[in-house]
This record gives sequence, C-alpha cells and structure tokens, in this order.
Amino acid sequence: MPELLIRNADAVVTMNGAREEIAGGDVLIRGGVIAAVGRALQAPGAEVLEAKGCVVTPGLVNTHHHLYQTLTRAVPGGQDALLFGWLKTLYPIWAGFGPEEMFVSAQVGLAELALSGCTLTSDHLYLFPNGSRLDDTIAAAHEVGLRFHPTRGAMSIGVSDGGLPPDSLVEREAAILEDCIRVVDAHHDAAEGALVRVGLAPCSPFSVSRDLMRDAALLARDKGVMLHTHLAENDEDIAYSLAKFGCRPGQYAEDLGWTGADVWHAHCVKLDSREIDLFARSGTGVAHCPCSNCRLGSGVAPVRAMRDAGVKVGLGVDGSASNDAGNLVLEARQSMLLQRVTLGADAMSAREALEIATLGGARVLGRHDCGSIEPGKRADLAIWDVSGIEAAGSWDPVASLILCGPTRVRDLFVEGRQVVRAGQMATIDLPTVIERQTALARRLAG
Repeated sequence: MPELLIRNADAVVTMNGAREEIAGGDVLIRGGVIAAVGRALQAPGAEVLEAKGCVVTPGLVNTHHHLYQTLTRAVPGGQDALLFGWLKTLYPIWAGFGPEEMFVSAQVGLAELALSGCTLTSDHLYLFPNGSRLDDTIAAAHEVGLRFHPTRGAMSIGVSDGGLPPDSLVEREAAILEDCIRVVDAHHDAAEGALVRVGLAPCSPFSVSRDLMRDAALLARDKGVMLHTHLAENDEDIAYSLAKFGCRPGQYAEDLGWTGADVWHAHCVKLDSREIDLFARSGTGVAHCPCSNCRLGSGVAPVRAMRDAGVKVGLGVDGSASNDAGNLVLEARQSMLLQRVTLGADAMSAREALEIATLGGARVLGRHDCGSIEPGKRADLAIWDVSGIEAAGSWDPVASLILCGPTRVRDLFVEGRQVVRAGQMATIDLPTVIERQTALARRLAG
C-alpha cells in the first residue's frame, strides 16, 4: 500500500490531548497508520488526495447496533409501541431470519454507517435462528471494510419460563457458552490495529438468567474480551429489575461482575446518581443511543451528568428497527440537541458532541489505537466536503458538521484503505446489495 498524503484541508480535527485543529492541515498515512500530521508535509512519491474545502476528522465510532434489524424498518405494529410491545411485535418476524438475512442486513447497515463517517462499529447480535451465526456478520464487515467489534449475544429465558422472547428464539445456556468460546477463539484479535475484536453480550436482564450473566462475565475475563448488554433503558426496565431482582439495574450489574473498564452498557437512560457514580468509579462505559431513545419514548439519558462524573460515553445508532436510520453524525447532533433541550443551550457544544462520536466511542470500546488523528494511531479518517449547500454560509466548518451538515462523507479510510470514495461505497456494489435486501424484506413481509 503506497503512502497517502491528504493535503490542504480547511481543518484537521485531531482530537489529540490539546484538541488541536489545524487549518490548512495535512495528514500522511503509511502502512495503515498515521505517520505525520501538520502543515505543508513533504512526502515524495506519495499518492496525494486534495482536501481543500473539506474538514478531516477521526472516523466516527458506533458503540451499539443490531445490524440485522435493517431488514425490519418501519414495521407496522411496532411504529408506535414502547420497548416491550415493540419487541413482541418483532420477535416473530426475526424468527424467520437465516444466514443470508444476517449477512445482507449487516452489509446494508455497515454501508449506511460508512457513508455517515463511521470507521469502527460494534454490533449486538443476540438471536441465531435457522442456522445463523455471528460469523455471517463478520463476513459482511470484511467485505464492507469497517473495523468491527461484533458481540455474541444470547437469550435463554423464553415465554414459557416467564421471559419476553418466544421460545423459538432462545438457546440453552450451555450451548451459548460453548459458541461464545468458539467465536472468540475463531475471530478475536487482541493485537493493536485489529480489524475484528469479539465481545460477549447476553441480551438483557429480562431475557437471560443470573447464572448466564455471571458465567459470561467469568468467561469474558478468562478470554480477555469485553462485555456488553442493555441496561436501564426505560421505566419498564427499572420496574422489572425491582420486581424480579429486588434492586436497581446498576446494583444487579455490579453484583454479577458487570462493571469495570472491560464493560459497556447500552442506553442507561434511567441511571440514577448512585449508578452514575458507580460507573465512573469502575470505568464502566455507556453507549448513548439518542434517536432510538426518542423513537421508543424511553427518555433522555443523563449524558451531561455522566460526563461530568467521568463516565466514558460513546454514541450508538441502535438497531434500525428502533431508530430507524443508521447515520452516526446525525446521532451526534441529536445527542447535543437532547442535552440542550433538557438543560439549556450551553449544556453541550458541537465540538463536545463530535468528541463523543469519535474519541469517546473509541475509549468505550477499549480502542486506544483509534479515535484521534495523531502519529502512531490507526489511519481511520473521515473527509467531509463543507463546500456544499448544507454548510453554505457557515462561519465555523468544524461546528457545521454537527449543527448543519454535511451528513455524508466525501471519503472514508479504515486502516488506510479507502472505503468511501467521492460519496460512494468503494468496496461493495451497494445497488446490488440493496436489491437483495429489498427482496428479503418483501419475503419476510409476505
């Protein structure tokens, strides 16, 4: 791979320790790594990419998704439901998925993320009907070219045992743990610059047993991988925890080993001050999913209080059945707006929202090699053309990314490899993938 010099950007937003922004900046990429950042860099023989009229940022990081749900957007019956009713509508549809549905839906979701500036994403896959495997989504990520942190989810308590999911979508706990070992051994890469890391992720406290939560935590620590689940998503979630476990979700998580620097929880809309303090002290991360929280009426997560307390916070688009989009830069904007509407216009700046979307997400996922533009970091970069209509008249090209746009990247690089070129996918034939997705969705609906 030849050296690449990205040259003469209107601004390079480094997200380094000083949060430096370099006007007229250059970035030199060598061997998938950022080799130099500055002005008027010299690199004889390097391929040159002009970035005048553009802002260069670290690639955005998505800390929570259910990629398979791109096949079930805007489903009637779930459009106006709260969380539990929404799940009951969709579970029977998801039971009809197989390996092809998992693969194609992941391709669509990953491409959608890439076009919105995302270079690193997690995924929470917790149902495996009809021979589906986590391997299906890993294969899709390999083709699309994003850095991927899939998590092997699970549900083990079906309706007949007092749980929410249908019995057809739950698995035996022994089989779950066995497959967790298989996928970690087959796919997890702990090395710096890894393109695939695997986590363990029982779906939620209302779909698995205490034993599985505890055993998953023990297994994850034995294997050196991270843990992820849903927690404190809405009032129903809190009521279930109090009635079933006699404690709030934060206490439940702590009792079972689900706090620490190797754990991140999705949503956390209803964390109280003691739980926020617990997460800050233990280094536990949070995937904030503002659009999904609005869509399901779950509430506004206390992101300002979390960050002020020192909790690691990243962004998540959540599944496309509850968002229903997967645009990460719009998620950053929504995060900023929700904090402002509840706490005032000075509650969160555009630059802080961008920091949460980049460096914040990398920290949540334990990726200290990503999230900023500095020598030695991985070459995961988003180039945004701010010369178009969305940012026309903008006085501040960096803030404009969050306040007005653009919402689609011009170019995207992962490990120095171009994934988006001139606003189009460079790695897959996206129209053909969309055609396959549309046919699968029609079959499921029919």
